[in-house]
Amino acid sequence: MIYLIFYILILIMLISNVMMMMSIILSKKSFMDREKCSPFECGFDPKSSARIPFSLHFFLITVIFLIFDVEIALILPIIPLFKMVNFIIWFKISLFFILILLLGLYHEWNQNMLNWTN
Repeated sequence: MIYLIFYILILIMLISNVMMMMSIILSKKSFMDREKCSPFECGFDPKSSARIPFSLHFFLITVIFLIFDVEIALILPIIPLFKMVNFIIWFKISLFFILILLLGLYHEWNQNMLNWTN
């Protein structure tokens, strides 16, 4: 039994190594692909100075997007919770969560974070 597991592990390692070698041999790399392989971040040239200032507003919009993206992931479990608990408890939990979202959206709107022309 131990020998069978040992042979299977060797076979897996052999197959993965053969596949990696085939991809290295068959891939077509050229000098033209250098731009595709370079990192891309917010439209900056990676070969220039890293201390160039960027738009703070762009950063704030990104943070807002991430916050709302995480909040949507937190809203999804509320749907199956509807069948598990009493309607009043479910309604209070949902209302509290939506209220927090709306207060955050109001604060962002009040701080002019949602206006792109600042």
